[in-house]
Amino acid sequence: MTRRRILIVGGGFAGIACARRLERLLKPGEAELALVAPLGYELYLPLLPQVAAGVLTPQSIAVSLRRVLRRTRIVPGAALGVDPVAKVCVVRLITDEVVRERYDLVVLASGSVTRSFDIPGVPEHAHGMKNLAEAVAMRDHVISQLDLADATDDPLERAARLRFVVVGGGYAGTETAAYLQRLTLAAARRYPALRPELIEWHLVDVAPRLMPELGDQLGDKAMKLLRRRGIEVALGVSVASAGPGEVVLTDGRRMSTHTLLWTAGIAPSPLIASMEAQTVRGRLAVTTELTVPGLDGVFAVGDAAAVPDLVTGGDAICPPTAQHALRQGRTAGTNVAARVRGQRLRPYRHRDLGLVVDLGGFGSVSRPLGIPLSGFAAQVVARGYHLLALPTLVARTRVVTNWVLHAVAGDDFVRTGFLARRPTTIRDMEGTGGYLTPDEVRAVSVTPHPAPGP
Repeated sequence: MTRRRILIVGGGFAGIACARRLERLLKPGEAELALVAPLGYELYLPLLPQVAAGVLTPQSIAVSLRRVLRRTRIVPGAALGVDPVAKVCVVRLITDEVVRERYDLVVLASGSVTRSFDIPGVPEHAHGMKNLAEAVAMRDHVISQLDLADATDDPLERAARLRFVVVGGGYAGTETAAYLQRLTLAAARRYPALRPELIEWHLVDVAPRLMPELGDQLGDKAMKLLRRRGIEVALGVSVASAGPGEVVLTDGRRMSTHTLLWTAGIAPSPLIASMEAQTVRGRLAVTTELTVPGLDGVFAVGDAAAVPDLVTGGDAICPPTAQHALRQGRTAGTNVAARVRGQRLRPYRHRDLGLVVDLGGFGSVSRPLGIPLSGFAAQVVARGYHLLALPTLVARTRVVTNWVLHAVAGDDFVRTGFLARRPTTIRDMEGTGGYLTPDEVRAVSVTPHPAPGP
C-alpha cells in the first residue's frame, strides 16, 4: 500500500494537536507526516504577558516540537501559498530558499496575525504581543523607557517616556496592561528620579465593555481592579493615528508617548488568500468535519477556519481561542486518519469550558463552566487551567518554578539588549509579507524541477 503524504501547515495549538493525534492513530506504513513551522517550538500564547513582565522566562512557554513529535518530519519554514489542484504547498525555508512540499492530504492550521485595521501609523509604530520575540522585545522596551526617563532632565520627555498606551480590551490587552503596569510600579522604586505616580498606563478599546465574553459582572470587576491600580481605562475609544512619539485617539486626545502596544484584534494568516476558497470573515469556510468544501483533501482548523459552532447553533462560528484550536486540531487528526482508512468523518463539537483572565497578584477573574469567580479563587483556577493546558510535564515544571522564584526573589528589571537598535514594531516582528497570490502559487507549483522531501 502506498503511504499517504499528510502535510500540516502551522506549529501552533491546532497544528501540533493534529500531528500528535495522527502519530498516535496512524502506523508508520500508512502515512508520511510532515509539519511546516517557522520555529522549532509550540508557543503557549496565553502566558505571553507574563513573559513580557518577566514573571516567566521565554523558554518556559516554548515547548520543543521534537519533544512532543516523534516521527513527524519538520519543515523549518513558512508556507507562502497552497495549490489545492496540484496539491503543492510552497514553503520559504529559514534559509530563504523556496521549496515545494507535495501532499495527498493537508491540514491548514496557519493561525493569525495582528490586525491593525489600516489605521495610519499603527504597523510602523505600534508593538504587538503575538509571538515570543514581541514579548521579549516589549519587556526590554518598557525597561528602556524607565531608564531614559530616569536619565533625562526634561520633564516633557520624562512624561512621554512614562506614558504607556495599550489598545485592546480583550484578554491579551487587559492581561498585558495589568502585568506590565505592575512591572513598572515595582521598578520605579529602583530609580532615583522616578516616582510611581509619574507613571501612566492607558487601556483603550472601541468596545463598550471590557472583555464582554466574561459577562457584565466580571468585566466590571476587572475594570474596577485596573482603575484601582492606576490604569486609566477608556471604552468606546480607539486610535485615529500613530506617529513617532505621539498617539491620536478618536476622541480627539493627543498623547505624547513612545509606547503604543496594539492587541486590538487578529486577522487570519495571509496564507488563506492564496487559495481562492470561500471565506467567512476572512477565515476559510469549512464543514462541521473541518474539510474545505470544493477542495479535495484540504482540512482547516484554528484561527484560519470558520468552524460552525454546533453547540450555539445557527450561523455561529467557533471563536478563535486556544481552547477551540487545540480541540479542533485533535478532531482534524482523527478525521484525516479516517480519510486515509476510508472511514466516516466525525463533526467537531465542543462546549466551551469557560474563560480565565490572570491580572497578576490576586486580581484574576474567571468563569469556569459558567461559574463567575474573582480574587484568589479565580487566580487558582486561572493558573491551574494554564498548567493543565501546557503540553508537557517539563513545561509545567518550568512554569511553576518561575512562578515560585518570582514570588520569592522578585525581579531585577534587566534589559537583555538582544534587539537593541533594531525595529520591533508589528511590521518588523510579525513578517506578514511575502505571501503569494493564487497565480503565483500555480506558477511555482507546476515548475518542472522536483519538489524536496520524500
